[in-house]
Amino acid sequence: MENGLRLSYGQKVFLLATLPLLLAASAIAVLVTAQSRQTAQQEIRVLQDELITAKRAELKNYLSLARTAFINIYGRALPNDEDAKLQATQTLSAMLYGQDGYFFVYDYDGNNLVSPRRTEMIGKNWLGMAGPDGQMVVDRMIEIARQGGGYMTYDWPKPSTGKVERMVSYVVGLQDWRWVIGTGVFIDDVLETIASEKAGVEERVQSTFLYIGAITLGALLLVFLSGMFLNLRERRLADAKLKRLTQRVLDTQEEERGRVARELHDSISQILVGVRYALELARKRVQAGDARADENLGKGIDSLNSAIQEVRRISHDLRPGVLDDLGLGPALQALTQEFSQRTGIKTELETVVFRNRLDAESKIALFRIAQEALTNIERHAGATEVSIKLFGHKKGATLQITDNGRGIGDNAPATAQGGLGLRNMQERVEQLDGTLHMTSTKDGTVIKAQIPLTHLLPPEETRG
Repeated sequence: MENGLRLSYGQKVFLLATLPLLLAASAIAVLVTAQSRQTAQQEIRVLQDELITAKRAELKNYLSLARTAFINIYGRALPNDEDAKLQATQTLSAMLYGQDGYFFVYDYDGNNLVSPRRTEMIGKNWLGMAGPDGQMVVDRMIEIARQGGGYMTYDWPKPSTGKVERMVSYVVGLQDWRWVIGTGVFIDDVLETIASEKAGVEERVQSTFLYIGAITLGALLLVFLSGMFLNLRERRLADAKLKRLTQRVLDTQEEERGRVARELHDSISQILVGVRYALELARKRVQAGDARADENLGKGIDSLNSAIQEVRRISHDLRPGVLDDLGLGPALQALTQEFSQRTGIKTELETVVFRNRLDAESKIALFRIAQEALTNIERHAGATEVSIKLFGHKKGATLQITDNGRGIGDNAPATAQGGLGLRNMQERVEQLDGTLHMTSTKDGTVIKAQIPLTHLLPPEETRG
């Protein structure tokens, strides 16, 4: 189950690339939407206020015209002049405007006196009666008129359609007659305009979301395609590198096998052939009673001892037992002594006591690096002196090999410039996350291999 939930390296890279993009796109979308809605709502409120203000100004003008029409009647009449009141109501009933515009009159007791568009309301008392939206419309109008006049917004049936719509009215009070006189306009056109603007805002917000989504999808597709391209490219490079590495491993194996075969043929095989001849000659002399048979047996025994030493030397080259038993320092000491005796090159080893604190991989790698370096020096450098230093420090451990040969230059053999030996050294160090530096001049070559501190064991974990 856990294996099924594990993500591959490519999937992890894709998630790391896409998650921040998705989060950023979502944040941008939310921010843009919030700001767009806020700005649009402010603009809509301003537009609504302007339209309502225009409607109110229109109402005030209408009412001013109405008052002008009957002001002379009202000004000359007494509070109980019924003829003047009748004449005023007739004047107001005749003043219609637009499709739904009219003037209405209530007395302070709530009785309707004028309502030309809704004549069924005339003569009835509407005090305490709730309108379609639950407001006590007439009660509120009387209250506003007693205070001098003002505006009121409420729901009311529209004469031309019979539907309940939003209405804004302006009322004033005729205190001598205890009348409420007013007029109103329906603002359904304003509300439709506002609703249309809000719908346009939502449409623009959705369009913005779609644009951001499309851009995000395009970016994700681009990231995906780029990731696929890079993944395929890296895979091809990795496959090519793996093929080269495999070929180098095979070449190294073949070279090592060829070296071992040469060692066996040039030394062990010849020694064993000499032993066979010595033993055959000794057998013939024993059969002939020749006293020189002991001499041939002695030569055969000496040759067998030489063969045993050669086998030990070849075995030591393949894997020195002292490396596992005593550590890297003694193994390098044995390697330098054998190298100096075999080649005649003066070789010095300077080291500190590691107490076997290097892990097994580091010991093997550093020993093989020293072995490869000495092999290159013997074959190509033409050096007379070699210095090997092994020491630890706060960053790890360092192996430094210095010779006074002719260096690795343009005139050096190809195997010395970039052959299997140097590549093997580089790869061994890279596998340990270390570094390999080589400096070569006409006065000699310095090879420095550094192993990180992670490959040094704590004192309580040391072995041997």
